[in-house]
Amino acid sequence: MQNENTRNTIIFVVSAVIILIVYQFLVIEPAAKRRQAEAERAAAAAPVAPGTNTVGAPDSLPATAAQLADRATVVATTPRVPVATPALSGSIALRGARIDDLFLTDYRTTVDADAPPVELLRPEGAEHAWFAEFGWTGANLAGLPTPDTRWTVIEGERLAPDSPVTLRYSNGQGLTFTRQIAVDDRYMFTVTDTVANTGASAVTLAPYASVQRQGVPDDLGRNQIVHEGAVGWLGDELRLVKYKKWAKDGGPEVTSTGGWLGITDKYWLAALVPNQDEQIKGEFRVTDAGGGLEIFEANYVGQSHTIAPGRQITETTRLFAGAKTVPVLKAYERNLDIPRLDNAVDWGNFWFFTRPLFSFLHWLYQHIGNVGLAILALTVVVKLVFFPLANKSYESLTKMKKVQPQIEELRKKYKDDPAKQQQELLGLYQKEKINPLTGCLPMLLQIPVFYALYKVLTVTIEMRHAPFYGWIQDLSARDPTTIFNLFGAIPWDPSTAPLIGSFLNGPLHLGVLPLLYGFTMWLTTAMNPPAGDPIQQRIFQLMPIMFTFIMAPFAAGLLIYWTWNNVLTIIQQYIIMRRFKVDNPIDSLIGRFTGKKAAG
Repeated sequence: MQNENTRNTIIFVVSAVIILIVYQFLVIEPAAKRRQAEAERAAAAAPVAPGTNTVGAPDSLPATAAQLADRATVVATTPRVPVATPALSGSIALRGARIDDLFLTDYRTTVDADAPPVELLRPEGAEHAWFAEFGWTGANLAGLPTPDTRWTVIEGERLAPDSPVTLRYSNGQGLTFTRQIAVDDRYMFTVTDTVANTGASAVTLAPYASVQRQGVPDDLGRNQIVHEGAVGWLGDELRLVKYKKWAKDGGPEVTSTGGWLGITDKYWLAALVPNQDEQIKGEFRVTDAGGGLEIFEANYVGQSHTIAPGRQITETTRLFAGAKTVPVLKAYERNLDIPRLDNAVDWGNFWFFTRPLFSFLHWLYQHIGNVGLAILALTVVVKLVFFPLANKSYESLTKMKKVQPQIEELRKKYKDDPAKQQQELLGLYQKEKINPLTGCLPMLLQIPVFYALYKVLTVTIEMRHAPFYGWIQDLSARDPTTIFNLFGAIPWDPSTAPLIGSFLNGPLHLGVLPLLYGFTMWLTTAMNPPAGDPIQQRIFQLMPIMFTFIMAPFAAGLLIYWTWNNVLTIIQQYIIMRRFKVDNPIDSLIGRFTGKKAAG
């Protein structure tokens, strides 16, 4: 029975690690393929709006790699209207009336106080351009605004929350286009387009809007735990296509009433929000521009409108361009009636764990004021919830350790009669009221919490650059210290070492937190009864070392959670072992220094 229990424990732990690492490939990717196939079938059956066949296709290809200029040069060569809000800075290009130059003033690229603000959108002509444009499309109509159209400012000198900007363009053929752009104090732009027909004949137009990304930086789309790429809520369903799959297979076309769609990074989002009462055709498109450049685009086309002579129509579109802060996204959901906008945050397939855990952790943070302390408080709450089951489990393990000498005697006495050995072991367990199968129950119950916290720390911007104390200034990043420079005592960066620098800064990077975690894991393992088989004993002895390296790249906040969880487990087990007068490694360590014999 003991051998079977130990074997089951090993199988469970190894399986849990495998699940944490490869669940994306086994669960999310097949689900994404099914959603993609359903979307393609729906798109094939959906009617095509008139005059939409060229929407999103660039009027001219973007600059080649040799023609690209640096960002500041591109901005300086284009007439612009400045943008200044409490959360955003940048400008709007008058050529094409694009929103294509934005920085997030509340967020920095690093934890350094003098680090530059995070860049969100950048104009076409610069490497990795990312921008939003709006316009009209119609069959056999000339003179519609294009990305090269020069708009004229007729009202407003600066776009701010209390100061909208109005632009105008007349095509000289009877159509006048007026665009008012407003912005709130966070991340929502409101674009109101009006078309007046002063000609002699009616025209039929359909509004469209597009978010384009011309090439993707190398550091995006590589993290399997985080969704980066196409995102949207269309047809009452969340649509997700990662960059790699998007480039290979394209994206879906979906007919929807309202909704939203856009392009997302780990923490940032640019998303179009049409009129929620209007039927649209949304599309995620990829275009090969040559020279290795791919244009990723999320666009939609609205319903066609016929404008009689002397009449005009107005269409309103919103653009969210900013950080995926959950409270802000939820506020837009409520106030603007935008469905499921907070799904732009990648909650994952286990959202039913991830969402409530984030809400509770955020609530703790609001009351405590430090995310790291909130994680410690969360750990205490989790331990209290599981305390009754864990207490029974640790009592069972303690009893097993207490009768370990008797178990070893039975194994030696009946080593040639396995059936009799199992019978005697079962009798001993029944006599001592021991259930060997409860040993891994607390770990099993906490795996969902562990995963959900990992997801929360990885995908929610509230955790980004959240400081703790001392050297931990970003709970969403790995421990920055390393054993190879004595945790910063030696002024040397191990990553600069010839040949082995990438290993010292990669798989071999061990900081203070991973080592503390490894020590606490060793201590919890040492407090459990030893496995009966020598090979299994060696495996259990090596597991703390193996998991120290496995956990080292994980977020510091996650290591704080798991290390503190181990500490609480050790305290709980120690109290139980003292109560049952069982030898334990803590008393043994104390005895070595004090010369006193361990309890038991």
